[in-house]
Amino acid sequence: MSCAEIIGQEKAIGMLTGILERQRLANSYIFSGEPGIGKKLTALNFAKAINCLKSVATSELRTPNFERSTRPDACDLCEACLKIESGSHPDLLLISPEDRQIKIDEIRIIDEALSFRPFEGRKKIVIIDDADTMNIAAANAFLKTLEEPPEDSVIILISSRPDRLPATIRSRCSRVNFASLSLESCRQVLHGKVPDRDSEALARLSMGKPGLALSSDLKEEISWFSGLLQGMLNAEKDSWASREEMDIWFEYVLTIMRDAAVYRITGESSQLINADLKEYACKLGKSTDLKVIIDLYKELSYVKGLLMFNLNKSITWNYTASLLRKGLVI
Repeated sequence: MSCAEIIGQEKAIGMLTGILERQRLANSYIFSGEPGIGKKLTALNFAKAINCLKSVATSELRTPNFERSTRPDACDLCEACLKIESGSHPDLLLISPEDRQIKIDEIRIIDEALSFRPFEGRKKIVIIDDADTMNIAAANAFLKTLEEPPEDSVIILISSRPDRLPATIRSRCSRVNFASLSLESCRQVLHGKVPDRDSEALARLSMGKPGLALSSDLKEEISWFSGLLQGMLNAEKDSWASREEMDIWFEYVLTIMRDAAVYRITGESSQLINADLKEYACKLGKSTDLKVIIDLYKELSYVKGLLMFNLNKSITWNYTASLLRKGLVI
């Protein structure tokens, strides 16, 4: 895949292509936007475009089979593109959090990699996924890396929560914003990757983030969410296993609140995002005042935003249950 083939991110791709055309690569970037919308995919294909042999002007690296393209992009045929695609290129380093954190050891690995000149490509490229999970020690160490980056390096931070990165790091990176995809773009991304019978429902359920539909079994998740919601309404003991499960659960309950508000206003179920949970949304929309639904949505959104501080699971469960039971019957 090349950058031009990425669906639904025309603005971000146009910006990156322009950077390559003008040969004005910065040393560091932040790719920001919701999870599941193509940030990491774009970063990998941007890395391909930077080091693609097809766009290298050096005569000894060009052959008759690799003529220059009209626009800088990955050819997907040369050795560099194929190595990046397979994750075996010596000048590409991909860092991801372990145990929900990026620690100082990972930053030391980055510094060691950047201490060497590119082995095969034009640039050493480091991609840091979920960069906002850096702990304090890692962030402080990484800031030193950003202050004096090697000229032949490009660092790309990927984050769905860039405001959680220290301002000193954000200020040293060029920002590229990614948008949630339209329903039609979601359909295109999912086409051929999920069963046809599920594609429309998954496109709607992904809410502009088709990567989430591809990375998990949404049908199974919905069943899991419904069981926990019913347990919460029945005042049962908390059943969240992890912070990640709490994040997912809140995404679903916020979707129900959104659908309930839509149903309250329109009385139509055809506009609901999650058809599998429409029973909850319709009951809530019928029985609850619109202002109550909106206020509850705001409160639940606020709680979800606090999950990054490792809230106590039992206390959060009980508090959320009290919010839902206070004025709602679903």
